[in-house]
This record gives sequence, C-alpha cells and structure tokens, in this order.
Amino acid sequence: MAKIFKFRGYTLEEMKKMSLEEFAKLLPSRERRALLTKGLTKPQKLLLEHVKKDPKKQYRTHCRDLVIVPQLAGVNLRVHNGKEFVFLEILPEMIGRRIGEYVDTRKRVRHSSPGMGATRSSKFIPLK
Repeated sequence: MAKIFKFRGYTLEEMKKMSLEEFAKLLPSRERRALLTKGLTKPQKLLLEHVKKDPKKQYRTHCRDLVIVPQLAGVNLRVHNGKEFVFLEILPEMIGRRIGEYVDTRKRVRHSSPGMGATRSSKFIPLK
C-alpha cells in the first residue's frame, strides 16, 4: 500500500484547492510572513502564473527565495546558483521550504598537489 503524502494533516489535492492565505496559515512564521505580510515579488508571481498555465514545461528562474507552494509540486525548474542553472524537481515533501535550500551555491574545495608558481615550502610533500 502506497503511503499518501500529508502536510499538517492535509493531502496535496486539498492544499492545491486552498487559497494562498489559507495555505500560509499552515506554515512556520518566517514563511507565513513572506507570503502574507511581504507578499510575492513580481518575478515570483510571474513564475507561478507560468507554472499554472503549463506545469509540464521546464522553467528557468532566479527566484531562490520563493516559498514552495502546493501548485509547484511535480514541476521541473532550473534554478540559478550564481553561475549556472541547476535542475530541480519539486517534490511534495519540499512544500513550505524555499527553492534556494535545494540548490547549493558553493562547491566542495578539492586541493591537489601545488602547481606552477608555488613557493619552495609549499612544494614539500612528505613521503609515507
């Protein structure tokens, strides 16, 4: 038997029928304030309108601070990380979080042996 996704006791279909104000009441205070008090910015509204028209299309966005609402569940996005657009599939478990939480802006630093122009002391590699 497949497990049905629920967010604070509501299924995904029930949340999609809710208005933005009703859904915001289910969120923690920081996300609730971002949706209700501050409201959505123009690029965020534009992205949500495009997703409502055609949810199967893949959209590119810089809106890392957008709170994931139920209408975005199942949508494929390309989110900008500062250098390139990274693929992100919105899952129902991501609802209530922000898009930027799932796209890292920094890579892990991997050092190798010293290159050209290294000083004498930094060229020393101890033998094992």
